[in-house]
Amino acid sequence: MIANNVKIHPSWNELLSDQFSAPYFINLKAFLTEEKKHFTIYPAGNKIFAAFDHTPFENVKVVIIGQDPYHGAGQANGLCFSVSTGISKPPSLVNIFKELKDDLGILMPQSGNLESWADQGVLLLNSTLTVRAGEAGSHQNKGWELFTDAIIKKISEQKKGVVFLLWGRFAHTKEGLIDQSKHYILKAAHPSPLARGAFFGCKHFSKTNELLLKQGLKPIDWRI
Repeated sequence: MIANNVKIHPSWNELLSDQFSAPYFINLKAFLTEEKKHFTIYPAGNKIFAAFDHTPFENVKVVIIGQDPYHGAGQANGLCFSVSTGISKPPSLVNIFKELKDDLGILMPQSGNLESWADQGVLLLNSTLTVRAGEAGSHQNKGWELFTDAIIKKISEQKKGVVFLLWGRFAHTKEGLIDQSKHYILKAAHPSPLARGAFFGCKHFSKTNELLLKQGLKPIDWRI
């Protein structure tokens, strides 16, 4: 584990026990311990595994893959693209909500906290689960990617009918980890303004619900 007060649902703890004891993860733990001596790290230790605490393995029916946690003060809450209540919405999240309005008519919410999505079975998975304050990408290639790739593989192998939303080129690289004979993949541009609006019109929220309903599953209530 990363911190004594870390929260992770027991279903994941059991499923990932082989990863927690792997040499790369032990090295990752040592790296983070050293980092915390010298730098502020986001998210807080008890939120690093928030995605897995809010979405037990048995409940996963949608996966959204992000890259890094936000590196600004108070932003990262352990769920990709999400910010804690009371924190200004970053541009990518604003664009996600704009697409949600165009797709399903859901008005822009006051809060950018996506916990309600996670609680319904949307695994909001960043590829890298920590970051140094103010330094985007600072914890990439330290072992987190091995861990989160293993998670995607386990979902692919042990579940069926999961809808994977891959936004942007980085997320698209994860496509090969997913068995497309029994899962669904929806690809789009990244919601970042740098993509110059290419994300808009993907209608991934309504398409996801159509795929869930097709399987007899309860659709996601995307309202915040």
